[in-house]
Amino acid sequence: MRRLRTRLGAMLGAAALFAAGLVLSASAQERPRVDLALVLALDCSYSVDAREFDLQRKGLARAFLDEAVVAAIQSGPSGRIAVTVVQWSADDVQTVAVPWRIVDGPATAAELASLIAGAPRQAAAGSTSISAMMIYGAKLLAQAPVTADRQVIDIATDGINNLGPWLRDARDAIVPRGITVNGLAIMNEVPYLHHYLRNRMIGGPGSFVEVAKDYADFARAIHIKLLREIRPMIG
Repeated sequence: MRRLRTRLGAMLGAAALFAAGLVLSASAQERPRVDLALVLALDCSYSVDAREFDLQRKGLARAFLDEAVVAAIQSGPSGRIAVTVVQWSADDVQTVAVPWRIVDGPATAAELASLIAGAPRQAAAGSTSISAMMIYGAKLLAQAPVTADRQVIDIATDGINNLGPWLRDARDAIVPRGITVNGLAIMNEVPYLHHYLRNRMIGGPGSFVEVAKDYADFARAIHIKLLREIRPMIG
């Protein structure tokens, strides 16, 4: 019954997202144009302990201090991207840790890195609802205060979807709206996770799964992943 309700909620949510997109389109000229609007989602589920969350947070912050990442941001037609960071776990647990920020060079990238590094764990531990995070990410993109040439949801996880809408249903509701969903599979829990995410979660133009061997490998993997997302022809 819970699955039925959440799947119905997903379908209704998809309709609401479409309506929200129509409302926002009327004022699109008032919003700054960016090359990419990027939702970065960090796993806070039961399987993620304090050390592992810290490795995610610090690894992501460090990536935005990298010269290659900043150069990639500046190389696009608009020379800037918009980023928000979300912490998530269960189907009703998604928390914006860093609201939308425009990044256009070393100074704004460093400001974003500082905000990410300083954001404590805010989302309560819970089950793993990747699908709910996808739907939530699509809502954030619909409400973003920018006009983006590309929209990407980047989800890091060490587990499979075990609560909320079916993963493929969420993907199939979101991707037709022009959103790309990418995954970062942290391989310390589920040995087939990268295949699972490729088959059921990712979608949209240029979608891919990056692999981290474990949380200690997260910083390397997220750095590569950001370069591929900011400049899709890389990697």
